[in-house]
Amino acid sequence: MNTLEELKSGALQGCTRLQLVEALTDFPKEIYTLANTLEILDLSNNQLSDLPDDFHTLKNLKRLFLSFNQFKHIPKVLKQCPNLIMVAFKGNQICEFAEHSLPRNIEWLILTDNQIKALPESFGEYRKLKKLALAGNQLTALPESMSACHELELVRLSANRLSNIDNWLLELPKLAWLAFSGNDFNRSDSLKSEQFSEIGLDELDVKQQIGQGASGFIHLAQWQQRPIALKLFKGNITSDGYPLDELNCCLQANEHPNLIKALGYINEPSQLGLVMELIGEGFRNLGLPPSFDTCTRDTFENGCQYSPEFVLKVVKQMSSTLAHLHKNHVSHGDIYAHNSMINDNADLLFGDFGAATDLSQLVPYQQQCIHGIEIRALGYFIEDLLTVVSNENAITEQLAAIATDCLRVAAIQRPSFSEVLNRL
Repeated sequence: MNTLEELKSGALQGCTRLQLVEALTDFPKEIYTLANTLEILDLSNNQLSDLPDDFHTLKNLKRLFLSFNQFKHIPKVLKQCPNLIMVAFKGNQICEFAEHSLPRNIEWLILTDNQIKALPESFGEYRKLKKLALAGNQLTALPESMSACHELELVRLSANRLSNIDNWLLELPKLAWLAFSGNDFNRSDSLKSEQFSEIGLDELDVKQQIGQGASGFIHLAQWQQRPIALKLFKGNITSDGYPLDELNCCLQANEHPNLIKALGYINEPSQLGLVMELIGEGFRNLGLPPSFDTCTRDTFENGCQYSPEFVLKVVKQMSSTLAHLHKNHVSHGDIYAHNSMINDNADLLFGDFGAATDLSQLVPYQQQCIHGIEIRALGYFIEDLLTVVSNENAITEQLAAIATDCLRVAAIQRPSFSEVLNRL
């Protein structure tokens, strides 16, 4: 993080990245002194409500973060930024998204947790858009022009006011990660589990926090004289949607050897929670989240290598898990190596249902489309793992061929999860 004092003194000349958190209400003009080099500007967590008309003089700017400010509209000056490919306005009060507000080269747009009621009809001009986060707004419909956004790979639409999900969205050729729970046509209004029992918080001896995700905190706890993991969900809405929808999808998924086992749920007036088996020692994340450069694709630690046999076992387990989820009418929405845990024996544990969606209310065609979307995500999952395989052999050739089939442009030509399993 930088300071305004450093900026004004000229100490930051030549820098490519600037982050200021200083309760700013006005855009610091001194930022223009960095116009020749600045590529990433992070002014999140301030009190800004607009950008100056000459903002576009930051001609080399690629990524702009303005989350948790006080914007009520998307400044039109952004359209004049020639190299801008990423914009984040999470947690503002945006209610106005005017036509042609953004540059056509935009690839990554984060508008989570605002008050947007409608997207502009011109949205279809953003033909290079890959990642779109719109959870926690007030959208009642999507513009049909959006069907031209053929590069879209990840879309978040949970916790809006949509009355249906459009077929053209489900038919986008590259879509692989989709979440749309918590809308008017599918929002959970109560817990719906018959297989799992409610557990009172007073039955648990809650100990230290051992993890944290977008939707909640993980604690070590004691229940019935055994150690367990307790996920306590954050408030009413998270970056992925409503906690109640996530919890219902976790329970609806039921049991599978490669799912983190649920034991019960917490349903207190002011607290939702999930009681789970404690993950055994030796498990670690299979991968790391995407970077700015990879956008939607996972990354791995430097030097990470997996043998072909290791990757094959992981892919078999993931395919089996996803087949199980879809049999129970749950789409995961976030099929990634960074959401998977493995040990040295390549035993897989899969979790994080924050982007999951209950498919049971959709017509069969839409369920089939979402099955195809998640098959594409499996193809990317395999491709990502093949980038860190230790050597190539017949196994890697087989996996590469399966990945190619999973990534076919026409969803109807992609294999099913059971067909993938039969080929492994």
